[in-house]
Amino acid sequence: MSVSAQRRVLSKDGHNNARVDNLEGKMQLYLHDIWTTVLDMKWRYKLTLFISTFFTTWFAFGILYYLIGLKNGDIDIPPTSNHTPCIANVATLTSAYLFSLESQTTIGYGFRHINEECSLAILALVVQLVMTGLAEIFVTGAFLAKLARPKKRAESVRFSRYAVVCARHGKACVMVRVANMRNSLLVQCQINGKLLSPYITEEGEKNLLHQVPVNFRLDSSDEWPFLVVPLTFYHELDESSPLAGLTAESLKTSDFELVLSLSASTESTGTFCQCRTSYTPQEFLWDWDLGVEVRRRQGTGYSQRTKVYAIHAPDNKRSIIFED
Repeated sequence: MSVSAQRRVLSKDGHNNARVDNLEGKMQLYLHDIWTTVLDMKWRYKLTLFISTFFTTWFAFGILYYLIGLKNGDIDIPPTSNHTPCIANVATLTSAYLFSLESQTTIGYGFRHINEECSLAILALVVQLVMTGLAEIFVTGAFLAKLARPKKRAESVRFSRYAVVCARHGKACVMVRVANMRNSLLVQCQINGKLLSPYITEEGEKNLLHQVPVNFRLDSSDEWPFLVVPLTFYHELDESSPLAGLTAESLKTSDFELVLSLSASTESTGTFCQCRTSYTPQEFLWDWDLGVEVRRRQGTGYSQRTKVYAIHAPDNKRSIIFED
């Protein structure tokens, strides 16, 4: 059962495929919220920014020190001259760059140092330490914040690849399975669904992304579930359901996208995380069911494997669609 390629708002791994184009002042909006912009950067851009911050500041202030030495007449002075340079032993652009690097990294002033009578060089050194200190704090903080983002924890929560439609408690239901792949627990879990579909208003205006809530629940209760084993959430296709009237035939021509999001708090840090996925009509299996196969491993632990199979198919025709 291959899933045909189609445009979708949300990818299976939860990434947003929608993009806003032709917005005036979009770049200014990104710069106004520079912290979020840096956090949302891809790792290759963030590493480039992290490295270039150091090299750029070292080189920029190295040029400044070189210009100060050039203005003071420190460049190409003879060794026997009694001239007192602003910065000792800085007579070339390379030596000025090395002095800038040594100043910013505070690795010492044994060979190159500023003369206390050169106020311009002292002022340049103070400005460098203040500006580069702030820049390094920002870039390093953004680097660590991206490593600790709850988004990475959400990647270890998996949804079943397909949504199945079958009878549950005598009613037709849409069911999905959610599994936590880590041993650390997620607490206060809550799952929400949104049905995205085209909609034409009474005024004749077409809304491409009309959003309707779809309620999912567990068999046990409507309270926060304990996601220690893979759990099956289901939505009843009753009269109040936005998917009411859904049939196996209508799935072939339907145009909608079911977006699911699981919100929870991580047990170890207490931070909030959210994982998402979506299902298109081609990813609904009619008259199929979800089953869990639990196997004991060596020791005291158990391994679980989720099977998706046709209800009326023989055992040798049942296929494993999703494993956790």
